[in-house]
Amino acid sequence: MTEKWVGNPEIEIFREYLRIASVHPDPNYEPCVEFLRRQADEIGLEFRIFYPVNEKNPVVVLTLQGQDAALESILLNSHMDVVPVYEAEWTHPPFGAEIDAEGRIFARGTQDMKSVGMQYLGAIRALKRSGQIFRRTIHVCFVPDEEVGGHLGMREFVKTDAFRQLNVAFSLDEGVASATEEFILFFAEKSTWQVTFKCTGTPAHGAAVVENSAGDKVFAIMEKMMAFRRRELQRMQEHASPITMWSSATTVNLTKLSGGVQINVVPAMLSISYDMRLSIDMDHDAFFAELQQWCTEAGGGIEMEFERKDHKSPATKLNEENPFWVAFKEATDEMGLQIQPIVCPGATDSCFLRDVGVAAIGFSPMNNTPALPHSHDEFIYADGYLRGIEIYKKILPKVANC
Repeated sequence: MTEKWVGNPEIEIFREYLRIASVHPDPNYEPCVEFLRRQADEIGLEFRIFYPVNEKNPVVVLTLQGQDAALESILLNSHMDVVPVYEAEWTHPPFGAEIDAEGRIFARGTQDMKSVGMQYLGAIRALKRSGQIFRRTIHVCFVPDEEVGGHLGMREFVKTDAFRQLNVAFSLDEGVASATEEFILFFAEKSTWQVTFKCTGTPAHGAAVVENSAGDKVFAIMEKMMAFRRRELQRMQEHASPITMWSSATTVNLTKLSGGVQINVVPAMLSISYDMRLSIDMDHDAFFAELQQWCTEAGGGIEMEFERKDHKSPATKLNEENPFWVAFKEATDEMGLQIQPIVCPGATDSCFLRDVGVAAIGFSPMNNTPALPHSHDEFIYADGYLRGIEIYKKILPKVANC
């Protein structure tokens, strides 16, 4: 039943890439680098490797030179790393790239986002073979570390002379699968704030009555944060579409509670941690001041420690001011694709690109597919994967020749 897909050259290249276990918490990127070096040689692309932070975290750039070197270039970005797997939860080996009778390819990274990187190359391979010429240079970029924040990859790469010399004006990056006929497109991202409230109080015997204890302060912070969470959930529920609901408001999740010595001792310190993804209409300065006020109202003696506190990144314009969007939309309209622009509910490397003036769009051409980017039994349909190559074959000439 799988003969339709097994042996297809593009499918087999994709499956080979999926079998490289570039998995956190300690990914080894060297097999990816050698695989990509071979792809560059076979297609006829320039191959370069950069180390913006250290030699364990390479950035690989494959380049197809355009006719006009003076024009700003196009960047096709993807990341090599994948999130951890819990093999007991999988019905197929997570790095086996097995295909079932329905044409589902199972492996970690099928959706997030090794498929997109290989679809870029599949489209370029076909276009180059057909004699297609591009006005603009196209760079295909494979970065490390995206799944844990990009601090060892794209965040630092955009600060280098090597990146500036790429002269990038427009980027395509990862999106997300859609369970409907629509294709989801990211044009902006929420800002991630991960904060721990360290609440101090007077230690005492468990039988004592202590005012303004660490526990009192934790409870006061919880009340404020959960009230805020309920307000944001109400904003989300005003949206009829689950897709737009994701991006409409700030998400607030309590992720850690810690502290204490033993059950009969009132502790000197307790901490409570939240992961928040701030909506693009949030005033960061005002919200930070509000958090400080909540700490004061809770009784003081509370330190806020941020593991991550993103600034607000600009949104990519989806109008006539952005010629790359016009070209992208023209291509997808010609194919009859239904595009749903939303704010990315999580975080991708596009935020770092937008910060340096690159118009970035997150687009993974997967529709009629359940979104399983960090789930067990992550898969993509083989036919959908091949269709994605065809979609990029239409998009790339438009954006690289505009």
